[in-house]
Amino acid sequence: MSNPVSYVTHNDGTKMQSIGLGTYTSLGGDCERAVRDAIDAGYRHIDTAYFYENEYEVGKAVHEKVAEGVIKREDIFVVSKLWCHFHEPERVEYACRKTLTNFGMDYVDLYLMHWPYSYAYRGDDVMFPTDANGKVELSDIDYLETWKAMETLVAKGLTKSIGVSNFNSEQLKRLMENCKIKPIHNQIECHPGLNQKPLIKLCKQYNVIVTAYCPLGRPDPINKLPTFLYDPKVKTIADKYQKTPAQVVLRYLLELGTVPLPKSVNKNRIVENFNIFDFQLNLDDHKVMDSFHTGQRIVSMTHSESSKYYPFNIQY
Repeated sequence: MSNPVSYVTHNDGTKMQSIGLGTYTSLGGDCERAVRDAIDAGYRHIDTAYFYENEYEVGKAVHEKVAEGVIKREDIFVVSKLWCHFHEPERVEYACRKTLTNFGMDYVDLYLMHWPYSYAYRGDDVMFPTDANGKVELSDIDYLETWKAMETLVAKGLTKSIGVSNFNSEQLKRLMENCKIKPIHNQIECHPGLNQKPLIKLCKQYNVIVTAYCPLGRPDPINKLPTFLYDPKVKTIADKYQKTPAQVVLRYLLELGTVPLPKSVNKNRIVENFNIFDFQLNLDDHKVMDSFHTGQRIVSMTHSESSKYYPFNIQY
């Protein structure tokens, strides 16, 4: 593996590759194959969630690669997330154990709180519980209570580390001031269209790693969206380094101080996304990439905006 891949060290001393494979909407055979291909390509960081309903496939692929001798379990950093209907403190351990059963593992490397707000519990598989009018049933469990329960998972060895996802600056600050175990991650939507510079800066101050989901902005080749993937200026930068626009975007996010989580089930693209460690963007390239920032989100979860813990009512 000639790729000079870099690693990040978390505030609890654990280490993780500075790129990961995203698996959202990858299901069944596709997901399993993507994880196997990613491990073969050199990825040692796989991101999934209970909500994605593919933990079983991720676990299966990891076990196969361990059995083949390609990796040892401790070589790979596996991330999953607590979904919003499991926020009641007494459900947290149950949810984590359910994830571990899905994976067929006795621990996960990192367990994240998927969102700061919570839903009513109407059964393990009812991810979006709705009332008679079809509105999502929110519950008002304070994420600090959920976090306390997550801290006990570390003591029990069910997860090595814990973190959060989609937390804004105020929520992160409040958590930092009220936690025993610091989150090691805040996983947020981040791409040139929403470069998250203020939130990344804050996370750096707290020594919290930012992982970037939707790093390529959910490409839509037919409509040539998002613009930053199909813009001639980005193509020019890509040609200069003999890279693709996608690789330029991922490199940009890496240089902003995030760990991008590109999602693909296409073997060639999985390999391509990983090959971003052998070039560097200059100041002018950064100016071009910065120019695409509009602050517009792809994932806004507006059905939850009446929750007092909805994270996107403030700027960052």
